[in-house]
Amino acid sequence: MVESSGGGPGDGAAEVLDRPLPEGVRKRVVQIVSDGFGGLTVGELPAQLRQYARFTPTRRVKFAGNAMAAAVESDTLFRQRIGERFREAHPELAGALDTGAPPPAADPLDVAAAAYVLRPTGWVKLVAAAGEEALRADAERADEESRAELERLREQLAEARGHTKAETERLRAELESAKKEADSMHRKLRAAVSDVKRGEAALRKLHAEMETVRTDSHAQVSAAESETRRLKARLGEAEAALEATRRAAREGRSVEDMRVRLLLDTVLDAAQGLRRELALPPVSVRPAETVDAVEPGRMTPKDIAARALSENDPAILDQLLALPQAHLVVDGYNVTKTGYPQMPLEKQRLRLLGQLSQLAAQTGAEVTCVFDGAELAAPVLLAPPRGVRVLFSKPGVTADELIRQLVRAEPPGRPVIVASTDREVADGIAKAGARPVASAVLLKRLS
Repeated sequence: MVESSGGGPGDGAAEVLDRPLPEGVRKRVVQIVSDGFGGLTVGELPAQLRQYARFTPTRRVKFAGNAMAAAVESDTLFRQRIGERFREAHPELAGALDTGAPPPAADPLDVAAAAYVLRPTGWVKLVAAAGEEALRADAERADEESRAELERLREQLAEARGHTKAETERLRAELESAKKEADSMHRKLRAAVSDVKRGEAALRKLHAEMETVRTDSHAQVSAAESETRRLKARLGEAEAALEATRRAAREGRSVEDMRVRLLLDTVLDAAQGLRRELALPPVSVRPAETVDAVEPGRMTPKDIAARALSENDPAILDQLLALPQAHLVVDGYNVTKTGYPQMPLEKQRLRLLGQLSQLAAQTGAEVTCVFDGAELAAPVLLAPPRGVRVLFSKPGVTADELIRQLVRAEPPGRPVIVASTDREVADGIAKAGARPVASAVLLKRLS
């Protein structure tokens, strides 16, 4: 066991502090212990301080200050070892403390901290004196700070009084200016009130005139609505008469249709023989593939309105598709809106294309399905079914116009059938030589 040169049975080790260690002395003691750590081995350190052995003095003070102060207080051997390191580092101060005559010029806090660690005779008095000196220094410093703060407050008060006086003068001037401006505003307000009264009178007159005009307009609208209803009634009568005339014409043409069909069969048989004679190669490119359109997967379609035509027997569609090289062009959304409008557009397309694929497989006809894509918002990802060509109209081009382009692209004489109930589409493709078929006829054939 190593003992301090200033320690012994008769030294100040038996003295005890009757009050807590002053904070300033405690900080100096912790710093002395932290500085002495470097000269001790891990085995010489108390168990609770060994984890801080590798810390720098600054980190030890920060993280182990309380633990070091408690160890110096409770562990005599550890305190003596720290005292030995202190004697080696500060031999003059340690020797002066051993003689009981600390240097007069030394800091009282340093003297008290060294006395607390070394424990010479009378160390308790030195610690108490250092505490009283620290309290006295703090009181003097607080008094000086109070006087400085009081002087600063006096200066601020004087400055505030001057500022208040100047601000008061400025506010008085602004008040006078505001009073003058208020008088001017009162005069302008009275003039504005007079103008408002005149405007209200003019507005009442205008309201009366507008009421008169509104009454006359209502009378004219009522008369126009009556005339519109009368014209609609006459138009309905004319359409009914036209439909009756067409029905009679179709019934009257049945014999002529039979003769034309016999003639067509004769022409087809001759064409087959001519084809074998000429040994023409098969067609690799279809005319519909030359039309500029949007392929599936680039744009989304837009719905179009359906205008119904009269329905016919679906057997006629089978007869038309049985013609050689028949090409069926389907107005997609027109058909789906006629047959199952309550379904979402995606399911409408899938259902129609699946049925058209079966129809193409049954008849062997070329099938093209056109969807409106004039205002596409996003690409439509779609794998066209076998035997069906799927097209979307380009932006700015309607499905009706795309159908007319497909019909015009076909050679004269090829049987082209267009399934749509849109009257404009039917009239346009009929002029181009194609055969219109109502959407209802196609739906019945598909079902």
